[in-house]
Amino acid sequence: MQNKTVNTIRVLSADMVQQANSGHPGAPMGMAPIAHALWMKHAVHDAKNPGWPNRDRMVLSNGHASAMLYSVLHLCGYGYSMEDLKNFRQLNSITPGHPDRHVDRGVEVTTGPLGQGIANAVGMAIAETMLAEKFNRPGFPIVNHRTYAICGDGCLMEGISGEASSLAGTLKLSKLTVLYDDNEISIEGSTDLAFREDVGKRYEAYGWQVIRVADGNDTDQVLSALQHAETNDKPTLIICPTIIAYGSQAKQGTASAHGEPLGKENLSALKEAFSMPDTSFIVSDDVYKYVDGFMGEKHEAFLQWQDMFSQYAKQHPELAEEWNAWNNSDLTTDQLASNQELWQFSESASATRSDSGVMINRLAKIVPNLIGGSADLAPSNKTVITDGGWYSADNRSGRNIHFGVREHAMGAICNGIAAHGGLRVFCGTFLVFSDYMKNAIRLSALMKLPVTYVLTHDSIGVGEDGETHQPIEHLTALRSIPELLVYRPADGHETAAVWIAALTSGFPTCIALTRQNVPNYNETSAEALKGAYIIHDEEQPDLLLMASGSELQCVVDAQKTLEEQGVKAKVVSVPSMEMFLRQTEAYQHQVLNPAVRKRISIEAASTMPWYRFTGLEGIAIGIDHFGASAPADELFKLYWINAEEVVRRSLEILR
Repeated sequence: MQNKTVNTIRVLSADMVQQANSGHPGAPMGMAPIAHALWMKHAVHDAKNPGWPNRDRMVLSNGHASAMLYSVLHLCGYGYSMEDLKNFRQLNSITPGHPDRHVDRGVEVTTGPLGQGIANAVGMAIAETMLAEKFNRPGFPIVNHRTYAICGDGCLMEGISGEASSLAGTLKLSKLTVLYDDNEISIEGSTDLAFREDVGKRYEAYGWQVIRVADGNDTDQVLSALQHAETNDKPTLIICPTIIAYGSQAKQGTASAHGEPLGKENLSALKEAFSMPDTSFIVSDDVYKYVDGFMGEKHEAFLQWQDMFSQYAKQHPELAEEWNAWNNSDLTTDQLASNQELWQFSESASATRSDSGVMINRLAKIVPNLIGGSADLAPSNKTVITDGGWYSADNRSGRNIHFGVREHAMGAICNGIAAHGGLRVFCGTFLVFSDYMKNAIRLSALMKLPVTYVLTHDSIGVGEDGETHQPIEHLTALRSIPELLVYRPADGHETAAVWIAALTSGFPTCIALTRQNVPNYNETSAEALKGAYIIHDEEQPDLLLMASGSELQCVVDAQKTLEEQGVKAKVVSVPSMEMFLRQTEAYQHQVLNPAVRKRISIEAASTMPWYRFTGLEGIAIGIDHFGASAPADELFKLYWINAEEVVRRSLEILR
């Protein structure tokens, strides 16, 4: 039955691709024994309780092999009907071309961009160790699961996999196992064209255990390797030599099998070779019964855990209550916003990165499962939880993580931590380096994972570090990502609002923060939670002034100068365009009077997104070119990012 089940996975996957006339049959056919060994024989999970906190996590990093994943999840009883398989890659189906995160259907994370899944798995493994350290007690290992990732050659070519794997080795994440589908084929042909390194030696250098399976087509060999992986104090890479499109005499071992259907004749020949009927989407009853036997055992493991947790709750009621709180976060905006301590900031000028550091530590007392770190910039990003300890191979209770100079992996690892559940995570770097983790940020948004990205040194205010470190286009790029909230607070009060929003909105959030000191205003408030609000109002304004972040001082000062000249200017702070656009039309019109067509915005960055608010008769002041190396004050003057320019342009459009 084992071979029949493996071949069923292969044929189902090939059927799906053929039906869609689109997709990737080769990897699913080659990896079918790996999938059978992992999902059906080895890993602990329960299709009847897919969100079980102590389930093993399985991540398909090479997401183009999704047909295999859906075939396996169908056989395991995760709610994929045969009709769902037939609708592979079709509009409104639950079987898209690359997997979308849906835990209730057995998909842990959204994958497709190669290598992301490996980094996600590293994050999940980190989360497991943290939660185990916090909650496990003698006789009650309520957190005791493993994390698995399946990857291909392409995943290991991508730099993100190296970044993440290096950190995993340093942290000795012994419950992490990566299965490498080594089929030596990529889209353009043999991997020898561009990928000749000894992957095993590379991973040994990272500090991993490396197991080489003689034949990746042998389920028992793969299973034995999975069992052996559990006997080491290091993460494990299992190298599984496979043949792409295994079983298809016309296609196996060829690059054409990677990303195109086998063709009807080749598919018929495949079924004949496996002694299967030449009918599409057929699974024999004995295969279903065979797989159900494994799934029954896995359900029993869930029931045993459930009984253990009941006893745990009786002996450790406070911990059980904390466990439920950590795994079912019910933080609300009102709850945090009503805490007056969060809004207390000095009247003296301060950098918003420092205000953010204050907020992190205030919130860490309220949100005990808040953790985070930085890409080797914690002192600059102000992202350290004081007295939180540093997470390491020797200290699993630390709340601060050294990610090293690995922005791309850091973002994806944080996605994995968030996807695992039980923890709230943030990470920090300079805004200009957000480019390095852009894909991870995008995937946060796709998955709606509430990761908070602390992005400091947000403008030419970086000064002497020069144009390489001065973000210009970055805010625009981040604001263009759907389902992502981007905040640029002006002072301490707005920074408090931003952090409250980040922890309660349910969306990933980017917080852009200043290096330089900026004024703290009495007029700023919790209204910043709405994304934009009125700082100074006029009953019948002549024009409307808008700004974000450090440039709020430009429009506040300009308003006073204009008032002396008889000009009535309304001032609006816009810390988050995205949140403002989520407000009602009535509120938007209250803040930005439709009748006031003379508008000016100012932001030390690309002007592009501001035209949505300034309109045809308005002016957007900004920087649409690279910066320079000089003291910040000189740069702001050089590029006309000041109140004087706002006044000049205001008088210009009022003529």
